Amino acid sequence: MPQILGILDEFCKYFAPELKKHTLDICGKRRRNRPCLMSDSEVMTILVLFHILRQRDLKSFYLGYVCNHMRKEFPHRLSYNRFVERQAKVGLHLLLFLQTCALGKCTGISIIDSTPLKSCNIKRAHSHKTMKGWAAKGKCTMGWFYG
Repeated sequence: MPQILGILDEFCKYFAPELKKHTLDICGKRRRNRPCLMSDSEVMTILVLFHILRQRDLKSFYLGYVCNHMRKEFPHRLSYNRFVERQAKVGLHLLLFLQTCALGKCTGISIIDSTPLKSCNIKRAHSHKTMKGWAAKGKCTMGWFYG
């Protein structure tokens, strides 16, 4: 687990500035909307662990396993609702990390999924704009599709 956190922390240094540790205003009182003490790399590490450990439910994994058994690794844990908000914010960074750093080298064996991903009905392919340039017309056992 420390290796994953270290790798993700190095990756996140390119995207997010260091967090401010002090959240006091001029009068010495705590202020609202203070920066989160849990870093992006910690949130990403929890999400990677969730998938590595093949858990089914993120809420029970976070509340049951991370909050109870990983107190030393994550001392500044968030509430589950706040964690879900942060999860949405680090999603793009996690995707970039997985695409650039986490792909293994090809061993010569590849698994190809031939499931057709239909963007729209074949009749509306000429007016479809979302996947323009990527999608093409295709045929499967169920008939023609655009996707």
